Amino acid sequence: MTAIKHALQRDIFTPNDERLLSIVNVCKAGKKKRNCFLCATVTTERPVQVNVVKVKKSDKGDFYKRQTAWALRDLAVVDAKDAVKENPEFDLHFDKVYKWVASSTVEKNTFISCIWKLNQRYLRKKIDFINVSSQLLEESVPSGENQSVAGGDEEAVDEYQELNAREEQDIEIMMEGCECAISNAEAFAEKLSRELQVLDGANIQSIMASEKQVNILMKLLDEALKEVDQIELKLSSYEEMLQSVKEQMDQISESNHLIHLSNTNNVKLLSEIEFLVNHMDLAKGHIKALQEGDLTSSRGIEACTNAADALLQCMNVALRPGHDMLHAVKQQQQRFSDLREQFARRLASHLNSVFVQQGHDQSSTLAQHSVELTLPNHHPFHRDLLRYAKLMEWLKNTDYGKYEGLTKNYMDYLSRLYEREIKDFFEVAKIKMTGTTREGKKFATLPRKESAVKQETESLHGSSGKLTGSTSSLNKLSVQSSGNRRSQSSSLLDMGNMSASDLDVADRTKFDKIFEQVLSELEPLCLAEQDFISKFFKLQQHQSISGSATNEAEEMDAGALSRSYTSGVPQTVSSEKDMIRQMMTKIFRCIEPELNNLIALGDKIDSFNSLYMLVKMSHHVWTAQNVDPASFLSTTLGNVLVTVKRNFDKCISNQMKQMDEVKISKKSKVGILPFVAEFEEFAALAESIFKNAERRGDLDKAYIKLIRAVFVSVEKVANESQKTPRDVVMMENFHHIFATLSRLKISCLEAEKKEAKQKYTDHLQSYVIYSLGQPLEKLNHFFEGVEARVAQGIREEEVSYQLAFNKQELRKVIKEYPGKEVKKGLDNLYKKVDKHLCEEENLLQVVWHSMQDEFIRQYKHFEGLIARCYPGSGITMEFTIQDILDYCSSIAQSH
Repeated sequence: MTAIKHALQRDIFTPNDERLLSIVNVCKAGKKKRNCFLCATVTTERPVQVNVVKVKKSDKGDFYKRQTAWALRDLAVVDAKDAVKENPEFDLHFDKVYKWVASSTVEKNTFISCIWKLNQRYLRKKIDFINVSSQLLEESVPSGENQSVAGGDEEAVDEYQELNAREEQDIEIMMEGCECAISNAEAFAEKLSRELQVLDGANIQSIMASEKQVNILMKLLDEALKEVDQIELKLSSYEEMLQSVKEQMDQISESNHLIHLSNTNNVKLLSEIEFLVNHMDLAKGHIKALQEGDLTSSRGIEACTNAADALLQCMNVALRPGHDMLHAVKQQQQRFSDLREQFARRLASHLNSVFVQQGHDQSSTLAQHSVELTLPNHHPFHRDLLRYAKLMEWLKNTDYGKYEGLTKNYMDYLSRLYEREIKDFFEVAKIKMTGTTREGKKFATLPRKESAVKQETESLHGSSGKLTGSTSSLNKLSVQSSGNRRSQSSSLLDMGNMSASDLDVADRTKFDKIFEQVLSELEPLCLAEQDFISKFFKLQQHQSISGSATNEAEEMDAGALSRSYTSGVPQTVSSEKDMIRQMMTKIFRCIEPELNNLIALGDKIDSFNSLYMLVKMSHHVWTAQNVDPASFLSTTLGNVLVTVKRNFDKCISNQMKQMDEVKISKKSKVGILPFVAEFEEFAALAESIFKNAERRGDLDKAYIKLIRAVFVSVEKVANESQKTPRDVVMMENFHHIFATLSRLKISCLEAEKKEAKQKYTDHLQSYVIYSLGQPLEKLNHFFEGVEARVAQGIREEEVSYQLAFNKQELRKVIKEYPGKEVKKGLDNLYKKVDKHLCEEENLLQVVWHSMQDEFIRQYKHFEGLIARCYPGSGITMEFTIQDILDYCSSIAQSH
C-alpha cells in the first residue's frame, strides 16, 4: 500500500501541487468489483483546498489516472454503516450517494478518521458522521490539541513526506553555508543541533525578560475591566431612563401615523367630491334651457342643444366603485332622468307640430305648381329642420322610443304630402302628353281592354288627321299600289298641311321632353329627401360603388333584370342603411306606380315612345347608380327600367308579329313593302334616339331580330305575289334595305347590308335574263337547241348538218327579227318593265341599262355561235350592236 501511495503521489498529485494524506482501496457496492482508490488530498498553496479524488488503473497499462474529484466542502454525510461491528462498507453523500466497499475495515476507519480531521482543521463545516465509532472522531480532544494531534496523526499516517520546492531551497542554502554538509553528515547535524540549542536558549531568555512586561500588561487589563464594569452600570441606568422616553416616542409615532392617515383620507374624499361636483353638476342655465328653452329660434335651439349635450355627459359619466350607493348621487341621477324625459317629450311634441305645419304650408303651394310641370321645393323645410339635427341625435341616443315615434310620424305626414304633390305632378305630365285639359278624362285610370284604349287614343288624335303614329300604321300593314300610297300622302298633307312623319316626330319629341322633365324633377327631389333623412335622423348612407345594374341588364332577360334591381346592393347591409331605404320607400311609395302608369300611357300613345323611355330611363339609372347604388332612387328607377325594357321588347315583338301576318293585294303591284319602309323609319328614329346612349346593346339586338324578320317576310311576300314578278319584289325591297343600311351606317348590320346588296344584285340579274327571253323568243329557242346539240357531243362545225338547225332554218329565224321588229319588241319590254317597277325606288333606268348590257352580251353570244357552228356561211343578224344602242336610247327618251 505504501508503494502505491508513493507512486500516486509522484505520478498524479505532485504535478498538481497536492499532498496525498490518506488512501483506501475500494470497489462499488452491488456491482462487478472493479477496484479503485479513494484519496484524501490537500493543496500545497494557500488557501488550502481539500478534495476526495477517485483514482483507477488504466485499462491500457499499469499506470494510474485521475478519474473524479469531489471537494470536501460538498460532502454532507459519511455513513460507516455500523459503529460496533466491523463492516467494510461505507457511503459518501456528495451530490448523490456513493456506496463503497473497502478492501479492509482498517483502511475504511483510517480514511474516515482522516476525513474527520481534515474537516476539523480546514473546513469546520457540519458533516454528519453516522454509524461511526466515537474513538475515531476524537471529540473530547481540545481544538489546540486537536491540531497537534492532527499534525501527529498526519505524521503518523504520512510515513513519508516529500519536500516541497521552498523546503528544498532552504536546505540547499543551509548546506551551502557548511562545507562538510555533504562529506560529513554527522558534523553537519551536530552543527545544526548546536545552532538550535543557541536559538532555544535565546528564546528562553527572551521569555524570562518579558515577564515584567507581562505583569504590567495584566495589571492594565484588570484596570480596563473595572472601567468596563463602570461603563456598563452607566449604560444600564441610561437604558432605564430611555425606556420611558421610548414609550412616549412610540405613542407620538402612532399619533403621527393616524394624523397622516386622516389627511390622506381627507384628500381622497375631497378628490371624490370634486369629481362628483365637476361631472354630475348641471348648470342652472342648462336646466332652464331644458325646461323652458325656445325651440323655435336659432339661439334657443343652440342653447337647448348645448344643454342636452351637457345633460348627456352628466348621465353618462363613469362612476367609480361605490358612487352609485351614495344617496346624493342617486338623487342627482333621478333628477337627470326627469330632465331628460321632460325635454324629450317637449322636443318630440314640438317636432311633430313642425311636421304637421310643414304639410299645411306645402299644401298651400300646390296650386301654383298645378299648371307647371315642376315639383314643389322642400329645401326651406329641410333647412329649418336641420337646425334640430343635433337634438335628434341626442334623442336617438337617450330615448330611442320617442326617436322612433318621430320617425314614423315624419314618414306618415310626408308620405301624404308627397303623394298629393307627385300625383298632381304626374297628372300635369299626362295632360301635356295627351293635349287634354284637366277637366277631360284622366289617363291615370285608363281601361285595360285594348278596344277601349284604341278608341280613347283615336279620339285624342282625331283633330290632327293622324291616328296613333307607328302603332296605327303597324296595325294596318297591307300591300298597296304606288298610286294609292301617293294619294294617301297627298290627302294627309292637304288635311294637316304637315306630313304624318312630321306629326310623329313632333309628338315624339314632345313626349321625350316631357318624360325627361319628369325624371329630372323626380331625381333631385328623391336625392334631396334621402340626404335630408340621413342628416336629420343621423343615419349613415352606403357609399360604395358597385357594378352598374344598367350594364348587367343588357346581359340578362327581363326576369333576371327585375331580380337584380330588386336586390339592389349586396345583402350584407347595415341596419341604418335599411332604415333609410324603408323610410324612402314609405315616403315615396307612389312614385313607382305613377311612373309605370305614365310609361303605360306613353306606350299606348305610340309604341315607339318606348325607345325614348329606354334611353332616358337608362341614363337616369346610370346617373343614380354612380351617385349611390344603394339609394331608393337607384332601386326604384331600376325597377321601372325593367318595365320600359319589357315594353321595348314587346314593341319589337309586335312589329315582327305584324310582319308575319302581312297580306298582299292580288290586283295591284307590290312595290316597296310597308314593313320595309317602317323598318327604315324605325332605324332612323332609333339611331337619332340612341346616339351615344348607354343601352346601345339592346338596340343592336333588336336590329338583328327585325332585319331577319324583314328578310323572311320579303321573301314570303315575293313568293305569294301574283301581279308583280318575284324577282321584282325581291330586287326593289332589298335595294331599298341596302340603301337604308348604307345611309344609316349601322355597324351591327354590316353583314345584313352585304346580304341585302347580294340579294338585290342576284334578283336584278335574274329579272333581266328572264325578261330578255321574250322579245327574241324564237331566236333564243333556236340557239338554245344549238347549244343543246353541242352539249350532247356533236361537233360545232357539224351542227349545220342537223335538219332542224341547218343554215336554211337559221336564215328563216333571223329574217323574223329585222331591226324594226327588234325595236318594237324592246319597246314592249320597256313598257312591261315600267308596269312591274314602282316609282318610289326609281330603278327603271337601272334595270333598262342592265337589260341593254345583257342584250348586247346575248347578241355577241349569238354571233359567236354563228361563227363557230356555221363557218363561211356569211349569215349575220339583221341588226348591229350600234342599232341596239340606238333602239334602247330612243325608247328610254320617248318614255
